[in-house]
Amino acid sequence: MALVLAFGVVLLISVSLSGVAARTILSTALLFLLASALIGQGGFGWVDIPSNGAFVTGLADLALFTVLFTDGQRAGLPALREGWRLSGRALGLAMPLTMVGIAVPAHFLAGLDWTTALLVGAILSPTDPVFASAIVGRTDVPLRLRRLLNVESGLNDGLALPFVLIFLATATNRDTDFATIAIELVSGLALGIAVAAVVALAWRLKILTAEPRLQALGPLAIGVIVYAGCHLTHANPYLAAFAAGSTLATLDRVTAEHFEHFGDLLSETTKFAALLVFGALITPDRISHLSLGDWAVAIIAILLVRPAAMLFSLLRTPLPARERSVAAWFGPKGFASVVYGLLALQAGIPAGEHVFDLVAITIALSIVLHSSTDVPVAKALSIEPPDNLPTGRPDTARTDQ
Repeated sequence: MALVLAFGVVLLISVSLSGVAARTILSTALLFLLASALIGQGGFGWVDIPSNGAFVTGLADLALFTVLFTDGQRAGLPALREGWRLSGRALGLAMPLTMVGIAVPAHFLAGLDWTTALLVGAILSPTDPVFASAIVGRTDVPLRLRRLLNVESGLNDGLALPFVLIFLATATNRDTDFATIAIELVSGLALGIAVAAVVALAWRLKILTAEPRLQALGPLAIGVIVYAGCHLTHANPYLAAFAAGSTLATLDRVTAEHFEHFGDLLSETTKFAALLVFGALITPDRISHLSLGDWAVAIIAILLVRPAAMLFSLLRTPLPARERSVAAWFGPKGFASVVYGLLALQAGIPAGEHVFDLVAITIALSIVLHSSTDVPVAKALSIEPPDNLPTGRPDTARTDQ
């Protein structure tokens, strides 16, 4: 119950300060990260969460699925077609370059063997723009930029998984079953598309009508079915989540729009819960043994590798230079990296603890840097933060009738 109480208190504080956060470098993600450091074993020791427990992996997995399912509903097939040239470059060029670009310093600076270094590169190659909400969550941000970041993050989580599994199998001296990995990926896509398509088409029947106040629960039911179906069939849940959301947005835009507000709140809640638990794992004992080379890898991955890879992939594109810079900077490491880092920790590879700790500090630094720079970057795009936000006080301007 201590963890539940802490979540409620931090959530209340974060909501109460969200108006301030929307106008400054303060962010709700940063508040949760700081709070988790205080309640964990590195702070007051109110909660003790084992990093190898199923609870941590399950919560991070659910948070990632929820975020991808919600993001997918902002990227229907027409949107994917229009923005494919940009997102295709990000996925086909920037992502492999990022993977290799992180592996090189991980080998030479952190002292990892090449297989483990490539594993770290694969774990840290996915991006997660939920920590840059002032950019991807604002309708006044250029649509092509929001679409690029959303589609890239929605697909690269699933695309990174095969590489993570291959390098994990190699590091543990197991044979890599490429056929099984391919089946899991294809099954995830097929399951997500099939469930959403069948339901969306069925809703076109006159007999199937939803009461307006319950319409948002329809997509939620689809998400629950897809999530459970993936875990029962071992299909890739991350590709399935994005595919299901995108399919629903393509076939039933009205329903997707009704779900958008509820979905945003749901994904925010699971995201913050996972962030609170993850942050509690980053204790002084875990990171005290990290060398300067380890810290250098984390800094290079965030400040050099991702920006350089993205800028290179966007050369000779119609995207304005300022928007290219924003896209290059906002490659935050999020819940996909958390889930994959936990997989490495639980796989029993020789450097599993080292890999997880290296991944953990990179994610923590990314959250601090990216979630605290989204507002300044938005201002650089000539996008002003929201002002005149409502308060809990009565509206004194109104007159009694």
